[in-house]
Amino acid sequence: MSRALAVPRRILLVGGGGREHALAWRLAGEDGVDQIVAVPGSAALATVLGVRVEPAVHATDPAAVTTVARSFGVDLVVVGPEAALAAGVADAVSLEGIPVFGPIAAAARIESSKAFCHEVAEAAGIPMARGRAFAALAPARAYAATLAARGDGVVIKADGLAAGKGVFVCDDVAEADEALAAVFAAGDDPGGAPQVVVEERLRGPEATVIALCDGRLALALPAARDHKRLGDGDTGPNTGGMGAYSPLPDLDDELVADVVARFHRPALAELARRGTPFRGALYAGLILTADRGPVLLEFNARLGDPEAQAILPRVAVPLAPLLLAAARGALDPAAGTPRFAGDVLPATPGAAVAIVLATRDYPAAPSAGDAITGLDAAAATGALVFHAGTRPAPDGGWETDGGRVLAVVGRGRDLAAARRAADRAADAVDFAGLQRRRDIAAGATR
Repeated sequence: MSRALAVPRRILLVGGGGREHALAWRLAGEDGVDQIVAVPGSAALATVLGVRVEPAVHATDPAAVTTVARSFGVDLVVVGPEAALAAGVADAVSLEGIPVFGPIAAAARIESSKAFCHEVAEAAGIPMARGRAFAALAPARAYAATLAARGDGVVIKADGLAAGKGVFVCDDVAEADEALAAVFAAGDDPGGAPQVVVEERLRGPEATVIALCDGRLALALPAARDHKRLGDGDTGPNTGGMGAYSPLPDLDDELVADVVARFHRPALAELARRGTPFRGALYAGLILTADRGPVLLEFNARLGDPEAQAILPRVAVPLAPLLLAAARGALDPAAGTPRFAGDVLPATPGAAVAIVLATRDYPAAPSAGDAITGLDAAAATGALVFHAGTRPAPDGGWETDGGRVLAVVGRGRDLAAARRAADRAADAVDFAGLQRRRDIAAGATR
């Protein structure tokens, strides 16, 4: 790492879930980082050496977050959750002159509005699943029927943020009608604004390429693959993610560099043209089709969860200086940023597999208060255990407090070894009604 690249000594981390636990673990362990303040953080984040939590501060309160950033004299603010970005936390922090890794709300619309994402992709010439946005149920149903008649199914997406659970993959027009009815029943009256996006259903493996962006330039993190469906074999409802793995056998660094050139950079240029430059983590959710190559399914405005838990342990260079450089708009060799082959950050040898452990009724009605056992045993295997929905139990230990409870990350010389390590560690953990998948990365290790 170039000596010219500054290291942020104090970092304010916004959020308190599994992604933020992984970020805190990663950043607190890097040379030159003295302290991380997490708002609201969690009891689990407070156990990470060098991390202080401020639980009274809401992640979606821009004024409160800014006050904490000033009071601790932080060098960098890192915003984790999408809701905080949509609420304008990055806007407020930027107005105070504090570097923030996370886009302003106008740029974060690329995630908070599926219709806006389509608009940006079309203007930038980015290949994306064909679709249209609708503000009324009847025309949405008519368009869905047209797509369903082709025999490949339909994808229904709620236009706004839905914690990864607003996407319905439908096999036929009946399922599409049901999904559309649910989206419009749950939505507020937007005064004629789009409430849903109806898209063609594409076939092929999905992939995630997340890039650190400074408004103009992009550096890609190692690629990953998320498992959205609740059950083995990609069955059951969509969730926020039941596991992830990295690297991808079908998306090497050369192909990742091509993705950055075809997807991330055009999106950055289009957002900058609109006067809303994007500084933060730009997540491209792709489907690798047989006939059209990589096609965009969605852009997100932050690190993925649980992709971050699988990716961050694999980054082979210090991350904190790069986040600060991106926040300052200076991911440029002229500003001290090293050159990386193909603008892809180097990864450590081997692989990582993350398995999510969820509560009994997730994603419908997450439960809380169930005692968690086996955490020490899981960690003793060498796995990383990141907390997402936990709280301290009254009599010591931990109990469930949310839908996705933990992400257990196994590492190994290859995906097969990492998968065995993750399964072994996940098998050590238990709580009432535990749900998990047992096929994370299985298709990549055959």
